[in-house]
Amino acid sequence: MAAVLLGLLLFAMQSPPVPSRPMANEGPPSTSSPTYNDKTTSHPNGTLQQLPQIIIIGVRKGGTRALIEMLSLHSAVAAAQNEVHFFDWESHFQKGLPWYLSQMPYAFPDQLTVEKTPAYFTSSKVPKRIYQMNTDIKLLLILRDPTGRVLSDYTQVFYNRLQKHKRYQPIESVLVKDGEINLGYKALNRSLYYVHMQNWLQYFPLESIHVVDGDELIRDPFPEMKKVERFLKLEPQINASNFYFNKTKGFYCLRDHGRERCLHDSKGRAHPHVAPAILQKLYQFFHEPNKKFFELVGRPFNWK
Repeated sequence: MAAVLLGLLLFAMQSPPVPSRPMANEGPPSTSSPTYNDKTTSHPNGTLQQLPQIIIIGVRKGGTRALIEMLSLHSAVAAAQNEVHFFDWESHFQKGLPWYLSQMPYAFPDQLTVEKTPAYFTSSKVPKRIYQMNTDIKLLLILRDPTGRVLSDYTQVFYNRLQKHKRYQPIESVLVKDGEINLGYKALNRSLYYVHMQNWLQYFPLESIHVVDGDELIRDPFPEMKKVERFLKLEPQINASNFYFNKTKGFYCLRDHGRERCLHDSKGRAHPHVAPAILQKLYQFFHEPNKKFFELVGRPFNWK
């Protein structure tokens, strides 16, 4: 199935121990750094903008768009439509929390606000900044098999360059250099999950981070979304009837109060063909990093 995209990778390097307590806080610049108490902006119709109580922190090409769309099926959730990039883009972060608040959707007081920016997970400065905003925030991290995630990452860049009539490199040339895995390829680093996860665990306990199995979300979304509901302590509301398999697209679409919608056609693109020998190198490369990630989060995933 074209949509059954796998992806994820981790670096087989030894990282320093994870501190048991958060490190020193770091916030937005003092010229525009409201406290977390300044967290709402109201509207005459009774709705308000509020800083998110939930953030989908990643990972890129892991299924973040599918996750936020599925989470939006719940009536108690209000989702920001665009990736905000507040905590990882300095040009946005310098604008302070009032600007971040202005990017949030209007929601009723009993709703939870969620935003998603996949680049947060792999940005070393983001965990500290989010912790300074709200130490009790709920974080959702959706991951897929590292090898498949790398291929999806390449596929997205390939089509973007193709549409802009720019040159692109064959996938073999970016994955392998001098007969070995090319450690300089940025997409590989994004899949080194345990390296990035250790950074988050310096600030947030594991209980604050729910890891969604992106491969399972593609294969059978309903069970994964029930786990998300429980983690967020939401009243059970998302049902199996909210999902239907679209044979034309090759992946699940959503049904909400009789209205059907699917993800954009850019989702579920077929991966380029990769020689089996190169795939085997990738599987071997990720073997040890994957084991370290499983130990870190206390659960295994069905990754090669």
